Amino acid sequence: MVTVRDLLRIKGGEVWSVSPQTTMIDALQQLAKKDVGALMVTSDGRMVGIVSERDFVRSIAKTGQCLLHSTVEHYMVREIISITPGHTIEQCMQIMTEKRIRHLPVIENDQLIGVISIGDVVRELISNKQLTIDQLEDYIHGRPYTG
Repeated sequence: MVTVRDLLRIKGGEVWSVSPQTTMIDALQQLAKKDVGALMVTSDGRMVGIVSERDFVRSIAKTGQCLLHSTVEHYMVREIISITPGHTIEQCMQIMTEKRIRHLPVIENDQLIGVISIGDVVRELISNKQLTIDQLEDYIHGRPYTG
């Protein structure tokens, strides 16, 4: 089974973060520039929340107000659901589905070492399924195993 550690080796452990005092316009610009859907919110070296495009849009829909110059702390999710490098991608998919979230921070020894998105998980699951299909086709057609 593929673990989060394996996935981070493939995709890298780069983490994009902002402080709670960052304005939403700055956070949204960083999301667009980095082409990511969420930013980790950190303060004094520790994670205090997550802010995503989705959080911002939902807040606007609920309040009817678009306050681009308000700070991230007004929009961030404070209840952080995280994983460890030992989690499997199947476990990540289950957590994301049950909790209806798209990003999971990866924590090891109280340190944020990466972020796994739903896209990362789906890509890896598809890749694994394709490998299984290829191996079965080779077996059916009597081709030697090359893996």
